[in-house]
Amino acid sequence: MKPSSTASSSTATLDVVKTPNFVKVIVITIFSFSVITLLYLFPSSPFPSSISFSVTTPQQIKNNASLVSPRPKKTLPPPPLTVGERTGIVDENGAMTDDFVIGEFEPSAMDEFRNLTGGRGETSTKEDGKLTRVKYERFRVCEESTKDYIPCLDNVEEIKRLNLSGGLVIYERHCPEEGKGLDCLVPMPKGYKKSIPWPRSRDEVWFSNVPHARLVEDKGGQNWIALKKDKFIFPGGGTQFIHGADQYLNQISEMVPEIAFGQHTRIALDIGCGVASFGAFLLQRNVTTLSIAPKDVHENQIQFALERGVPAMAAVFSTRRLLYPSQAFDLIHCSRCRIDWTHDDGILLLEVNRMLRAGGYFIWAAQPVYKHDENLQEKWKEMQDLTRRICWEFVKKEGYIAIWRKSLNNSCYLSRDSGAQPPLCDSNDDPDSVWYVSLRPCMIRLPENGYGANVTTWPERLHYPPDRLQSIRMDATFSRKELFKAESKILE
Repeated sequence: MKPSSTASSSTATLDVVKTPNFVKVIVITIFSFSVITLLYLFPSSPFPSSISFSVTTPQQIKNNASLVSPRPKKTLPPPPLTVGERTGIVDENGAMTDDFVIGEFEPSAMDEFRNLTGGRGETSTKEDGKLTRVKYERFRVCEESTKDYIPCLDNVEEIKRLNLSGGLVIYERHCPEEGKGLDCLVPMPKGYKKSIPWPRSRDEVWFSNVPHARLVEDKGGQNWIALKKDKFIFPGGGTQFIHGADQYLNQISEMVPEIAFGQHTRIALDIGCGVASFGAFLLQRNVTTLSIAPKDVHENQIQFALERGVPAMAAVFSTRRLLYPSQAFDLIHCSRCRIDWTHDDGILLLEVNRMLRAGGYFIWAAQPVYKHDENLQEKWKEMQDLTRRICWEFVKKEGYIAIWRKSLNNSCYLSRDSGAQPPLCDSNDDPDSVWYVSLRPCMIRLPENGYGANVTTWPERLHYPPDRLQSIRMDATFSRKELFKAESKILE
């Protein structure tokens, strides 16, 4: 009977296993262990927090999960930095350096520039990973006839509107009204080449860079300039120094040794400069000369000066002050500059007096100095009288050169008779205010503290700030000497 009872028991057990309740218990148990295993291995698994089972408490799951460290994310190394060729003059530490690159002039680039005709251009920018295309208007290139255009000096419409007929006033600045300025790019001359470097440029420049031959026709016989094949040649002469600027400068040095080019005289102004040979040859004597001339019928004077490597600026003595502060120049030179210094009670020479440093020299080389025609001799007498009344010391006359020296202080000004002409300017007249300021028919007082006269010789002057700088208005009023020395140290 045992086999029968065993069979019955097995059958009963099998029946229990087959019941729905038993199957549910087994399924729930397996599912619970699966969830616990997942939570243990992957604590960040996104299962709803509301699901819980009695088999394992949430605190136990949290404790178990804290035992497992999350897998670190795999990050790619940053791309290698590409270091390009450095083109700045300031290094990564902010210090100035001469270790920088200047790109070569590309002739084909000029051809592409010349072929531009305006229209629209397009560029791409990348922001937040998105590529954005930006369209912009492109300037057209002006007509070839505008290659010598100078803003505010070539404003024909404005000059006509102001009815400025005759006189040098037409060569002053006359800027167009707002919205009527040039709206195109001034082209380079055809065939433009990279400039000849200094010091060769003192003696020759490319014709194609300054394509004007009128001075050759007008001044070729005075040893100014000559045209040889594709170059302009500069023999170094001038109207009053036909035998060359070097000989002319030697004569000046022998006449007044105290001028001492490159020591006492460091900054000079050459009025009516021609092709700037005076300034070009002074460079080798350690004198920096600013050459000025109006843009008149010989409109290329300043172009020649700049192409040769001489500092130059288009300017004219007419109705306004020139754009330089008072006592700016150690020496001012006029060789046949075609200026009537005694006209209008000497107002133009008073402007020279404003710009000339106390104790500075004025050199005049002109026909009234040496010719004996009655009208020219009358001009010479007028010049002598005017310079005496403005307290200039007549130093010497030799051949066609006359030299005066400006007073060192106000003693001569104050000792003149009452009512003497020209009068002293008002004390509130700022001698350094020049922008669109009319000429004054008066003499500027010199500083009582001697600023301007007590300047050390060159090159000591470079390292010891002249007291003259103390009178110049600037933001860093109290630290100007420190700034001067700091900048000098950096440049060393």
